[in-house]
Amino acid sequence: EVQLVESGGGLVQAGGSLRLSCTVSGFTFRDYIVTWFRQAPGKEREGISCISISDGNTYVADSVKGRFTISSDAASNTVYLQMNGLKSEDTASYYCAAQWARACISVAEWEFDYWGQGTQVTVSS
Repeated sequence: EVQLVESGGGLVQAGGSLRLSCTVSGFTFRDYIVTWFRQAPGKEREGISCISISDGNTYVADSVKGRFTISSDAASNTVYLQMNGLKSEDTASYYCAAQWARACISVAEWEFDYWGQGTQVTVSS
């Protein structure tokens, strides 16, 4: 059974940092790409960062570039999202999703087969 479990969300003041984790099981980690999405109330889900587990190449959306960093640890089957310089507009539910692929060509949500339950990030101003 494929599972993705997010953790690390919470309440933080503007300018602060959080690190989200996405631990996956049930598939061969290196054969997949993993993307972090977020969805704020009343807004569409946005793919913000993707990593190819096989070669480490990444994609980062302009909205978070320079502040968020995605990484992976094959030993623990975990993908991280380090979020620095958080802003109130980063408040959202954050989800990780996986797709059988070798490159982050698309971060459209309909491309991803497996999803976690999400973790809430709230940034107070």
